[in-house]
Amino acid sequence: MTDDWLLVETLGAEPAVVAQGQQTQDMVPISAFLRRNASLMAIQSAIGETVRAGLPLTSITPKSDRVIRTEVVQMTDGRIHGVHVWVGAPDADPPDRMIPGPLKWDLTNGIATDTMESLANSGLNPAAEATHGRAFADDLQTRKLNPNEARVISAVIKPEPGQTFTSTWEMTDFRGRPINVGFAARVLNEPDEDGRDQLVCRAMNWRGVRDKSSATPLDRAQQVAGGPHVPGVYRAMVDLNSWKLIKWIDEACPLFDWSADASSETVVHPDEIAEMAAMTVEFGSGPTSRVLRLRANDGGWVPIHVTAHRLQVTDDTFAGLLALRLPTYGELMAAGDRLNDDPPES
Repeated sequence: MTDDWLLVETLGAEPAVVAQGQQTQDMVPISAFLRRNASLMAIQSAIGETVRAGLPLTSITPKSDRVIRTEVVQMTDGRIHGVHVWVGAPDADPPDRMIPGPLKWDLTNGIATDTMESLANSGLNPAAEATHGRAFADDLQTRKLNPNEARVISAVIKPEPGQTFTSTWEMTDFRGRPINVGFAARVLNEPDEDGRDQLVCRAMNWRGVRDKSSATPLDRAQQVAGGPHVPGVYRAMVDLNSWKLIKWIDEACPLFDWSADASSETVVHPDEIAEMAAMTVEFGSGPTSRVLRLRANDGGWVPIHVTAHRLQVTDDTFAGLLALRLPTYGELMAAGDRLNDDPPES
């Protein structure tokens, strides 16, 4: 074992190493990562005790030649996502450690919950961002589609318990500086307050270093979503099944209140549900478009022209790519009586 801190994810059957120092590791079981380490059993015991107690600890190996230090990575709901562990000589001080940030995505209800640490690691301003009740698009930075986001987006659309993800993304912080963010995530089936099963994704992130491993870029999705931004048009990725907003490709659309709720039932006018269902069928064979009434920033409804493409994210997962803009006068007139709002003045 090196002198670096090891970040160990503890949500699976066996603790798994997800970072060595700032370098991302691919969920390597601790027994495999430290298979030749004489202190393996003592380290495993220290991790287990840290999870059970929910507190950091310092212990000595049986031969008294090494000290084990642990720190807890705990979500605000009390669930422990991981343990930071360091092993060194009794008279040595551990190196400075990066601070992991736990976060949770409720995949059933489309709500993200962050911590101050996870927001800071993501390059956001913790003083200006909410930690609870966030939309997924708040957590996925506005930019061209990152090739490594494919599996995460796939999990949002088709979540399955047991899915795991590790990666390092190149991003830009809120001051415009380039950063690297490592993360590890796992999809779990958990009961809610009423005892009903719901799918959640629990994760940790940290300020990482560039992942030197080769990544397969998205082909079709990258080509479609990576085109140039057109002024006045705002592109977003959505779940085809629920129309939940997943990610903005361009800047977030200011024309309607997309952040009011992650579900289509409150963002889209109730009378437009049938139109959305028709679009879902139509874009199976090509792009389709409608003028839909969406929740306005003042609480009413505003007509928005929506063009939808069916977008292949991975081999077996599809998302929707929406292009949103203000409708023309002719498009409003063509929508006819379905819209309650008066057409804009020409």
